[in-house]
Amino acid sequence: MNEAHLHDPLTLYRHWEEQQWNPFEIDLTTDREQWERMDAADRDAVLWVVSSLMVAEERITTKFSGLIGAYGTEEEATFLATQQVDEARHMQFYARFQDEVVSNPHTIADHVARARRELSPAFGAIFDEALVEAHEKLVANPGDAGAKVRFVTTYHMIIEGTLGLTAFEFIVRYLNEEGLLPGFVDGYSRIHHDEQRHIGYGVWYLREALKDDPGLGDDVRETLRAQLPAVSEALAPPTSGDAEGETLGATPEEIRKFAIDGLRRRLKIVGAPLSSL
Repeated sequence: MNEAHLHDPLTLYRHWEEQQWNPFEIDLTTDREQWERMDAADRDAVLWVVSSLMVAEERITTKFSGLIGAYGTEEEATFLATQQVDEARHMQFYARFQDEVVSNPHTIADHVARARRELSPAFGAIFDEALVEAHEKLVANPGDAGAKVRFVTTYHMIIEGTLGLTAFEFIVRYLNEEGLLPGFVDGYSRIHHDEQRHIGYGVWYLREALKDDPGLGDDVRETLRAQLPAVSEALAPPTSGDAEGETLGATPEEIRKFAIDGLRRRLKIVGAPLSSL
């Protein structure tokens, strides 16, 4: 991503209209057949990924309305409304995958409760503490530019731009290499395209905010300093027990490097380089 590819909210809204998809139309037939034949380590790793995605989507669906209320223009409000719809669609897809492939049908709340038992405390620190706190502060004072910058940094730079893109890179690469779960890959790839729009908004907004008030860069940096330790922990999936400590074909070092390199690129565009932390 570079400056030439940043789009304003109206352009992002037009892209949303052109890129609609239905989570209930993804074909999961092959996934159901393959799931029973997958070895236990692969199933556990995929279930861990789906668990983390399920918790993330529930949180970011229900802790987003404050940003819509803090819109700067009608164009921005219109695009932000589409993002909340996207997050709800993503949550429905992950729930459907668990219902129909893992064969564990439950309500979304039940899926989220089970997923939380699979995850490390780092996820709670990010999604139940940092995100919730940033959202509450924005809801309390939607005109506070610092509160909006902290929320967008948490949501778009950390959760979607660092955790989300990294998870997609490694899980989809592995599943494609192994020829596994094509329906999940299809749905997850559509989710990835949605999240590219969301991250594009976050980079655009932060860049514009820091141009208007360079002092807001301190809010970006302080938010990152507070959350990067938990992000580092959350990026480390349970290992498969092989000699190299790999999960889904990647080592923890590969995963962290991909995540930090991407974060570094986006922060440079924003005007708050990672080296300044």
